[in-house]
Amino acid sequence: MSVIENAIKRLQASRGAAAVARERSSTSAAARRLEPATDAVATGRVLTLDLDVLREAGLLPPAHQERELAQQFRQIKRPLINNALGRGSEALADGNLVMVASAVPGEGKTFTSLNLALSMRLEEDVTVLLVDGDVVNPRLSQILGADDARGLLDVIKDPSVSWASAILPTTVPGLSFLPAGHQDPNATELLASVRMSEVASQLARQDPSRLVLFDSAPLLLTTESQALTQIAGQILLVVRADDTPQHVVLEAIEHLAESKSVSLVLNQSMKQPHAGYYYRYASSRSSEKDSGT
Repeated sequence: MSVIENAIKRLQASRGAAAVARERSSTSAAARRLEPATDAVATGRVLTLDLDVLREAGLLPPAHQERELAQQFRQIKRPLINNALGRGSEALADGNLVMVASAVPGEGKTFTSLNLALSMRLEEDVTVLLVDGDVVNPRLSQILGADDARGLLDVIKDPSVSWASAILPTTVPGLSFLPAGHQDPNATELLASVRMSEVASQLARQDPSRLVLFDSAPLLLTTESQALTQIAGQILLVVRADDTPQHVVLEAIEHLAESKSVSLVLNQSMKQPHAGYYYRYASSRSSEKDSGT
């Protein structure tokens, strides 16, 4: 039995009730995908996503693996989208706020965040906002050339700064980006503040067809990431195959509230025929295992 299977077996026995479901609007976002984002009017800046640069930085798969990885991310995104929009089951509370996390560095969470966002934006009736929530090491902001821009921390710290004024549209239709913002010594307190909760709640309810992905810092190394878990409706924990000890995975999940919907992605596995496996568990549902990355 694998590390992750052992983890799930032990965790299912201790989980409480699943998150309370709430109604979701079915308003289509298809028309908005073809129009410049309203956020672009506020910022006047559009981020160019250079695929070659992202590939060299290790944030996109090699060209010869693109099709295989694309299929795997399709399988990973489906239950997350269903939970967010209430497709086939009741929507989770704030299910469109998805946090991509890891226990320690080097698990592949930023790679997963970007590729998951690119896969989700292909949906006909949703748009995606990718947020650099790793305010300790804002790698996404740096690689995308937005580390000097106002972002998440600025919005929380200064109530006069709106989400719309900090969000940057990209050259990829249906995908926008919110940088980490300027670093602050009180970042943990900012992320744990009432202001953060209010803004996240507004963002989740403003457009229920928009999926918001937070790329976070490692759970066991920073208090900032632990604060961020409080506002997410779903948490995707990336685990590196044959590398992360079971006790580390368990310790990371112990930092998550029992009401959270938690999914695990086994990354860089050599298992065949797929590169990895996706696991999901919730106390009110039986665990599932689908192909993933």
